[in-house]
Amino acid sequence: MATPSLDSGRVAALSAIEKTPEFRPEALPGRKLSLVGLTREELKAQLIGAGVPERESRMRSGQIWHWVNLRGAQDFSEMTNVGKALKADLAQKFTLERPEVVSRQVSRDGTRKWLLRMAPTNPHEHNRGAEIECVYIPGPDRGTLCVSSQVGCTLTCSFCHTGTQRLVRNLSSAEIVQQLVVARDELGDWTGQMPSRDANGGEVGRLVTNIVFMGMGEPLYNFDAVVDAVGVMSDQEGLGLSRRRITVSTSGVVPQIPRLGAEANAMLAISLHAVRDDLRNELVPLNRKYPIRDLLDACRAYPGLNNARRITFEYVMLKGVNDSDGDARELVRLLKGIPAKINLIPFNPWPGSRYECSDWERIEQFSEIIFNAGYASPVRTPRGRDILAACGQLKSETEKLRARARMMLEDGIAEGLYIGSDED
Repeated sequence: MATPSLDSGRVAALSAIEKTPEFRPEALPGRKLSLVGLTREELKAQLIGAGVPERESRMRSGQIWHWVNLRGAQDFSEMTNVGKALKADLAQKFTLERPEVVSRQVSRDGTRKWLLRMAPTNPHEHNRGAEIECVYIPGPDRGTLCVSSQVGCTLTCSFCHTGTQRLVRNLSSAEIVQQLVVARDELGDWTGQMPSRDANGGEVGRLVTNIVFMGMGEPLYNFDAVVDAVGVMSDQEGLGLSRRRITVSTSGVVPQIPRLGAEANAMLAISLHAVRDDLRNELVPLNRKYPIRDLLDACRAYPGLNNARRITFEYVMLKGVNDSDGDARELVRLLKGIPAKINLIPFNPWPGSRYECSDWERIEQFSEIIFNAGYASPVRTPRGRDILAACGQLKSETEKLRARARMMLEDGIAEGLYIGSDED
């Protein structure tokens, strides 16, 4: 257990990050701003600022929006319905750059992880922007992209690898959206790139069908950017995902939960992991500020909550820590009256962790108690463990690679080292 002084320090840190302003991308001197990932309002404002007459700005921004977010254009020359003079002017002032893909890893189970380097945001980054990871998890009936909302994390959850990396900064809404754009680039998942029929004559759908904000960071401590990103991702004239297929996971930032439902209308997931405040204080230190009772009261009041829009409660299974029959029965009691699904997550080990995963028989017994009480209790199949892409394992490669390996990556030598052999 943490000492009182450490507890007060954590609370102070949490209070500070709540006041962190939203990060907005601005081009550094000598660099052009990318139009990729901007909201409709931001895109229109940039065009007006670049000299597009205001009376034309809505039409022009709509054209560019279509090419960027529906067609996946990577060069202004691809925009066949935009005038030649305007395309040349746009190319002088803007880019359609995405984050740099520093490394690609492919798990034996098909999970893909990308290390992305964002454009520099201040001169102190010396032309090397912040780095984050995002993960694509293919499934038989869906493809889930796990995106990050912050560079690092401030919550220090004791079982989570990401929590061992200090918070660097919030991501902008554009940087969050750009993770989906990169995934579609990498997977060939843009309109016009995919075959309309498979080998058996069936329709072929999107490869990325679901988004989960379960990567690096606490989404509700970057609230405005997350809401804007959800809006861009769900725009049906662009990236086109349903808001019912976008899930925002929080460790329990209680004051922002009703706002999330009202402003983003996204699905909600709660990283619960314990049924007693004393244990959750240790596993999820944010609980010291927003205890279980307050968190569940906010869940019961979540806008739009019903049996068709259930809250997902995430519960990592830690051997001898939170996996007893009594814990399962208390979990059922706590969630009474909340339309819910309970995802049981076998703990994914990472170097230096002090926890072990519960035995499989113990997980099955825990799940059976919950199921018999009337709750869906799927056990999440670990995906991407061999490339540290599973739940709780993400951590910027900046923190992990040795200097020599980094140099090899940047010289293009080590690319092959990061390719594997072979949800929600």
